Amino acid sequence: MPTALPPHLTDEQHAIITAGYEHALITAVAGSGKTTTLAWRIRYLLEQGHDPTRMLVLMFNRSARDDFQKKLQSVAGDTGLGLPEIRTYHAMGYRLYKRFVREGYLPDFVADILSDQEINFQVWLLTRQLAPEALQDEIKRAKKDYVETAAHFIDLVKTTLSPVEIVFEQMGYGDKHRYLIDLFHSFEQWRKRNARISYADMLYEPVMAIHQNPPLQRLVANKMDLVMVDEYQDTNEIQHLLLRYIAGERARVTVVGDPDQTIYEFRGAQPDFILTRFSEEFESPLEQTLSYTFRYGHRVALLANHLISHNTGRKDVLCHAHPSTPATDIQLHRADEDSDVILKLVEAHRDGGQPLEAVAVLVRVWSQSVPIELRLLARQIPYRIDSNKGALFTREVEAITHLMRVCAGQLPILAESDRLEAARSLLRFPHVGLKEVELQSLAQLLARFDRDWGARLLDLDFDALGPMPARKLKKLGRCLLDLDDFRGPAGDLIDRYAGDTELFEGIRSLAMTHESADERIDTVRGFQAYIEGLDVGAGEALAHLDALRQQARQPGRGGIQLSTMHRTKGLEWPVVIIPGLQEKYLPYTARQTDDIRSLVESERRLLYVALTRTRHALHLITRHDSNTPHLDGDQGPSRFLHELCFSASSDLGRQLDAQPEPGATLTLEKPPTTVIQRYADRAAVQLDAPETSADTDGAGPVWTESRLIHAVLGPGRVTDESDSAFDVAFDSGETLTFSKKSAHLYFRRLASS
Repeated sequence: MPTALPPHLTDEQHAIITAGYEHALITAVAGSGKTTTLAWRIRYLLEQGHDPTRMLVLMFNRSARDDFQKKLQSVAGDTGLGLPEIRTYHAMGYRLYKRFVREGYLPDFVADILSDQEINFQVWLLTRQLAPEALQDEIKRAKKDYVETAAHFIDLVKTTLSPVEIVFEQMGYGDKHRYLIDLFHSFEQWRKRNARISYADMLYEPVMAIHQNPPLQRLVANKMDLVMVDEYQDTNEIQHLLLRYIAGERARVTVVGDPDQTIYEFRGAQPDFILTRFSEEFESPLEQTLSYTFRYGHRVALLANHLISHNTGRKDVLCHAHPSTPATDIQLHRADEDSDVILKLVEAHRDGGQPLEAVAVLVRVWSQSVPIELRLLARQIPYRIDSNKGALFTREVEAITHLMRVCAGQLPILAESDRLEAARSLLRFPHVGLKEVELQSLAQLLARFDRDWGARLLDLDFDALGPMPARKLKKLGRCLLDLDDFRGPAGDLIDRYAGDTELFEGIRSLAMTHESADERIDTVRGFQAYIEGLDVGAGEALAHLDALRQQARQPGRGGIQLSTMHRTKGLEWPVVIIPGLQEKYLPYTARQTDDIRSLVESERRLLYVALTRTRHALHLITRHDSNTPHLDGDQGPSRFLHELCFSASSDLGRQLDAQPEPGATLTLEKPPTTVIQRYADRAAVQLDAPETSADTDGAGPVWTESRLIHAVLGPGRVTDESDSAFDVAFDSGETLTFSKKSAHLYFRRLASS
C-alpha cells in the first residue's frame, strides 16, 4: 500500500508527486524544495509499480548527483524497492562512448581522460604556434589568461552544433584573436592522433555520432520509461540532443528548472530549451510550478518578482514566500564607496557575535572586489576568495607596486633579482613594444643600476629601435624622470603614471575583449582609489601594502565570502551583500553585442539569482541620486533599482511578515504595482492604497527607455549601449552615439509608439 505523503508538502508539490504518467515541465523558483519533491515523485512512481531499471535521473554535476542520491535514499530507502539510476550528463555520455567504440561507430581512446594540465599544455603550444607575431610577447606575459581563454573556447564549441566560426563571432573576440579557430581544429587533430578524449568529448563525440548516424539513434532510443532532468535552464544544445535521443518515443520526460535563473550562457546554456524547445519536441507536456520558496521571506520575493517581471523571455511564475519561511530583512544603502558600507555591516555582524562565514559579498565582476578586499585586510577582517583572484596578487597591482618602489627611491635596498623583476614589470605594463628578448636585455641593463632609471632609458639609442618602441620608451623614461624620488601622495603618483604612459590605452590595445579590458582597467582604478584613501606617500603606502600581503598569505583564514554572482548558483547564505547597484556594473554592458535588450535581460537574470541567495538579510548598495557623474565613470543608480520597486516591496512585505489573517486589509503608501496586487491576492489579503498611477522608486536612466527625444535632433530609439555611451537611431534616419554622463542635459523620455 502506498505511503501517505508528508503533511508539510504544499499543494503544488503534492500535484507534481502524484501527477499522471506523461511529459512534464516543472518551473521551480529558487529555494522551492524541488529536490524533496522529485525524490517523493520517484517514490510515488516506484510504489505504482514502475520498473526502476527503466528510470533515469540526469543531474548536471557530481555534487548535485550525490545530494540527490542522499535525498532519494532518505525518502525511498525504506520501501525495499530498487532505486533508479542517477547519472550526470557526462557519465551518461561516457557510457555511450564506450558502447559506440565496441559497436565500431567511434574509434577507441586511451582510458585516461585528458587532464586540465595536459589540455593546457597542448593549448599553450598551439597558442604560441598559431597566434600572430604581434601578440607573442603579451601571450608570454599573460600565459594563464590566454590558455584559459583557448581551453574555454574549445569546450564552448563542443556544447553546440554550430560551426567553430559562428561560435567565435558569438563570443565577440576581435580579428587579432581569429587564430582561435585554427587552434580548435589543430587541437582536435592532435587529440585524435593520440586517441585522447577530454571531459567535454565525453558528451560531444557520442552525441555527434548519434546525430549523424540513424542506426545509433535506433540503438539508444526507447530503452527508458522515465527520464527526469534537473536544472534544465542550464541545458546546452548537446545535452538537449542527448536527452531527445535517449527518450525516443517511449520515455516520458520530466524536466525541472527556472528560466529566470539561466546565467550560464557563456557556457552554451540557452533559456529557449526550457521556454519553448522542450514543449515543441516533447508533445504537450504537463506544465507545473513550484512557486513557494522556503529560503527567503516576502520582502525579497517581492523584490525578485518586480525585477524579473521586466524580462520577456520567461515563464509568468510569481515567486511567493511560504508561510513557514522566516522573514528576511532588506536594506538599501546609498554611498559613494561600497567598501564603507560593507565594513560597517561586517563589523556590526561580528560585534553582534555572529560568525563571519554567514556573510557573502557578491560582485558582478572581480575588479569590484579590489578596494573591498584591501579594506578588509586593513581592518584585519578575514575573508575567503579564489586563491588566484586576490587583489594584491593581480598583474595590475603588482606592476603598480613595482612602480611605487622605483619612484619612492627604494631601488638601492632591493636585491638585483628584485630590481630585475621591477624593470620587467615597468617595461610590460604598459608594454613598450619590444620583442621579449630585447625587453629582457633592457631589463637586465636597468637592474644593474639602483637609481636614475628614467635617465638610463632616455640615454638609449632610439634610432636603433622601431618607431613604436622608441616613442613608448621615451614616454616611460620621461615619466620615471619626472616621478623620481616622488614625495607627493601615492595616489597622485599612480594617476600621473597612468596618464603619462597611456596605460589604459595600452591595456585596451592588447585585451582579448572589451570586457577583459574593462576588468583590468577597473582593477587599476579600484587600487588607485584605495591608495588615494590612505592619503600617504609612496613609502608609507608600500609599507602598508607589504603588511597586507603578509596577512593575505596566511592560510585557513575563513571569514566572509567574496564571490562573483556567476559562482553562487545553488548556494545560499544567511546574509548577502550586493554592492555596485549602479549603471557601471548592473547591467554590465562592456561586452559588445548587436542585441542590447537580450544582454540586459541576461544581466537581470544574474541579479535575480544574486538576490535569491539570501535567507535572513539582504543589503543592496547603490549611489546617491545625482545628475553629476562620479569620478569613477559610473552613471549613478542602476536601472534595476527602479525596477525592484524597493520601497513598495518593503512596505507590503513587512506587513505580510506579521502574518495577517486571511481577508485582512493592508494599507499601502503607494498605488499597487501589478506584482504587488497579484502577490496580495495570493496571500488572501485586501489592499487599501492610493488610486493614482503607480509611481515606483524613481525612473531609470533615460537610455533605458525604448523611445527618447533629443532637444535638437528630435525623437529616436536606443539601439545599443556600452559602459559609457549609447546609440540612438533617430526617426530622421541618422544614428549617433552619445555619452551617458551628459545625456540628462539634452534627452527626455518619449512614450513608445
